[in-house]
Amino acid sequence: MKIKTLLKGIFTLVLISIYSTTFAQKATTLTFDVAGNCGMCKQRIEKAAKVKGVSEATWNAETGKITVAFDSKSTNAKAIKQSIANAGHDTDEVRAKDEVYAKLHECCLYDRIGEEDHDDHAGHDHGDHAGHDHAKEGNNKKTEEEDDHHAHDHEHVVRGVVVRENEKGELTPIPGVNVHWLDDPKKQLQSNENGVFDIKHEKGYKQLVVSFVGMKSDTITVKNLHDILVIHAKNNVLEEVVVSRKQKSSYISKMTPNRVEMITAKELFKAACCDLSESFTTNASVDVVSSDAVTGAKQIQLLGLSGVYTQLTVENLPGPRGFAAPLGLNSMAGPWIESIQISKGMGSVANGFESMSGQINVELKKPHNSDRLYFNAYANNMGRTDVNLNLSQKINDKWSVGMLLHDNFMYNKTMNFSNNGFRDMPVGNTFSGINRWHYENGKGLIAQFGIKYLNDDRVGGEIDFNEKTDKLTTNKYGLAFDIERIEGFAKIGYIFPNHKLRSIGLQLSGSHYKQDSYFGLTTYNNEQNSGYANLLFQDVIGSVKHKYKAGVSVAYDKYNESILTNKFDRTETVSGAFVEYTYAPNEKFDAVLGLRQDYNSIYGWFTTPRAVLRYAPTTTTTLRLSSGRGQRTANIFAENMGIFASSRLIDYTKLSNTDGTAYGLKPEVSWNTGLTLDQDFKLFGRESGFSVELFHNNFSNQVVVDYEDPRAVSFYNLAGKSFSNSVQAEFRFMPMQHFEAKLAYRLLDVQTDYEAGRLQKPLTAKHRGFVNLGYNLHSGWSFDYVFNVTGKKRLPSTASNPVEYQRGDYSDAYVTMNAQVSKSFGANKNFTIYVGGENLTNFYQKDPILAFDQPFGEHFDTNLLWGPVAGRLFYTGVRFNIK
Repeated sequence: MKIKTLLKGIFTLVLISIYSTTFAQKATTLTFDVAGNCGMCKQRIEKAAKVKGVSEATWNAETGKITVAFDSKSTNAKAIKQSIANAGHDTDEVRAKDEVYAKLHECCLYDRIGEEDHDDHAGHDHGDHAGHDHAKEGNNKKTEEEDDHHAHDHEHVVRGVVVRENEKGELTPIPGVNVHWLDDPKKQLQSNENGVFDIKHEKGYKQLVVSFVGMKSDTITVKNLHDILVIHAKNNVLEEVVVSRKQKSSYISKMTPNRVEMITAKELFKAACCDLSESFTTNASVDVVSSDAVTGAKQIQLLGLSGVYTQLTVENLPGPRGFAAPLGLNSMAGPWIESIQISKGMGSVANGFESMSGQINVELKKPHNSDRLYFNAYANNMGRTDVNLNLSQKINDKWSVGMLLHDNFMYNKTMNFSNNGFRDMPVGNTFSGINRWHYENGKGLIAQFGIKYLNDDRVGGEIDFNEKTDKLTTNKYGLAFDIERIEGFAKIGYIFPNHKLRSIGLQLSGSHYKQDSYFGLTTYNNEQNSGYANLLFQDVIGSVKHKYKAGVSVAYDKYNESILTNKFDRTETVSGAFVEYTYAPNEKFDAVLGLRQDYNSIYGWFTTPRAVLRYAPTTTTTLRLSSGRGQRTANIFAENMGIFASSRLIDYTKLSNTDGTAYGLKPEVSWNTGLTLDQDFKLFGRESGFSVELFHNNFSNQVVVDYEDPRAVSFYNLAGKSFSNSVQAEFRFMPMQHFEAKLAYRLLDVQTDYEAGRLQKPLTAKHRGFVNLGYNLHSGWSFDYVFNVTGKKRLPSTASNPVEYQRGDYSDAYVTMNAQVSKSFGANKNFTIYVGGENLTNFYQKDPILAFDQPFGEHFDTNLLWGPVAGRLFYTGVRFNIK
């Protein structure tokens, strides 16, 4: 028995030993994003990942992901990612130093992950908006069907790299390798010192011959002219491997908790995009509509709500806001824009509390990573010209400086499609410019600062209005704006050298805005002085599974405005603190919980909670749920400036200019909840996808703008319910190579309780259909087409007007089409000529101005605009850049 017991004990000890060896040392497995291009990248990344404690590391060039198995007692994810970044490759959490990246092999210079996110350390963070997977998601592997060689009948240049693989599997480039097409052996070239070659393709050529002294040559069938050919030389034999990446011009971020739609500069080239208001032409989510029939002001509509409910930021600093908001879209030049991030629903609490329907963040071109020179000139047949000049210069390894300039001229005083005697657009000049500096010392300190300037001087009204003789008289009806805005900004950030995921940043901005304007006999002048500061700290708690941001902010606004003899002045300061926690246990799930506590000097304390969940059950399916609160103070006259271009009486009885509040009105407060689904799949052998979005916005208080009395306009606090429901479905696919298509449908239900009862929001289409087609060739030709169907809109009541000044209850539905053709020239494709047309259906509203024949009469109104005010337009332009 003793021997048996002893044997049992020994056997038990052996089992315990085996168990502890097998399970106690079981490796932790982690998958994350690493940027790279080719086989040399793969070797470098996997070698760098194998720090002490890592037993296995495999990087996939197709997906851009690495899977590592490691002993969590010996190392951690942060150390592995840091080692990979030290080798020159960006990861989803750690960015490689610029000087290390620059030393990589020519073939290995990948698109940086989160290029905008790099600038976050200079005092702003839009990881929730730009996405740390910027490069990863803009690049995807091509399919075999897409590689159909016979689809190519235009000029291409095939790029390849030749490398030698030794017994240890190490890769080194081979210079001097001979390359020629099988059909044309006389036109032979050699790989350069980095083993890279570029050979021009001729129609019908399919096979490429690669040879080198002492090695067996290889004949490669080129299936796709867009592939990067990687030729391995092993055991004196040349063999081919294909690696291919294609950058998308717009895409939806998969990895960010918030659903962010990225629009790159390449996407903006599909239209003229003279200013920000024209930058959403190829986007189904954002509507940009004219506010009225005479001022030329445009506003964003997102989720069926006016643009004032969308938080507009520029590099996550406040964009045109307050009095500057109505004409702010016209002041930001399209050629300045590097990318636009659209996030519907709730934004991060780190960016403030004003986001109610979503956030649009605009990233401008930066001096340290943009073209040394970029020039754009545009002209159309309606008398508009635009000239843009971007300059940047790298002074030394630390300093860069840039200048962005924009000049717009509108000089056609007689443009009048509806033949009502009024100019469809004001004439005059808009000039704006930015001077900005960038500093980075390579030791964690990053700073950006600069100054912006805008001068906008325009005159509108009747065609034969003469400002010198007719201003503020009843001779002719006229209106004019004289606007000046100056802003200074700075962003200073520090990344802790020994803790790359820990950073602190400070954002600062201050602006002065002044507008002098008149509408007929009514003068409207305003002035705004604003200041903003935001201090942000971000770090991890133990591991990257637990991340947090915390900070404090203050916003100061001093408003002064006058309408004839009525004055409305106020000073509003909002200061607060915020914290945001992100739980990301794996790449499939994220949970973000944010909370702000702010004090408004007029309205007191208020709390802003927000939450976002992301779940990706598969690599092709992403679900998101978001909910949260938003609050803002309405600037009722600046945001509805068209009321002055009418004979409507303003009901001042519900307003106050003496109680210290904003017009005697409460702040606007709403709750937004959204659910989205993004699904990728293969169609025609190529990547495709569809998205479905559902958003509900419910106001607990809203400043109601009531146009239901045709003789007056009223502003009052909501006394019932106000809500918007938005459903949008979008389908993206590639029916053939080089040909991309997007189709979308949107349904809006926006209702408010007015004094007359619950009504649909006026001048908002319930239905919208959208088609965008793009065909792009590497020869430099690009063809783009946009088709829009806008459903009927409810019109404010005019039933109490005389019959001749009455309108129906609903507008007509209408169709518009835009198209553009562009051709790039030169070895670097740096000179482009583009021509295009807008509103090719030539549809325009025939009666945009009510009682236009009596502009000083009691029924004159320019606020019933439901369709385009101008008809068919043609334009042409040129672009030129020097890298």
